Amino acid sequence: MARRITYHWRLREIMATRGMFTVTALLPHLNERGITLSSSQVHRLVSGAPERLSLPVLAALCDVLDCTPSDLITTTAENLSARRVVGADTPPDPSARRPKRVRLTGD
Repeated sequence: MARRITYHWRLREIMATRGMFTVTALLPHLNERGITLSSSQVHRLVSGAPERLSLPVLAALCDVLDCTPSDLITTTAENLSARRVVGADTPPDPSARRPKRVRLTGD
């Protein structure tokens, strides 16, 4: 059975609980830990969910915000049901779809 995995990036929420409301408040803390990102890169981290994230950046964020990776990223997994085609209770007969051979007779 197929499963769908989703995640929720909570950086903005955790920053707000720590009193950080802007990207400029986070930048110096990351620089202190050796993470040099531009303000636009940090803005993308804060405003959206990253598809890829380096472990040093994740570790620095956890250190700055005094949290764990599981606080920053919540995941959910659910089973997907098999898709069924409407009206397809029985599998179609493949010979019904095959064209019949034409015999040509010479007159």
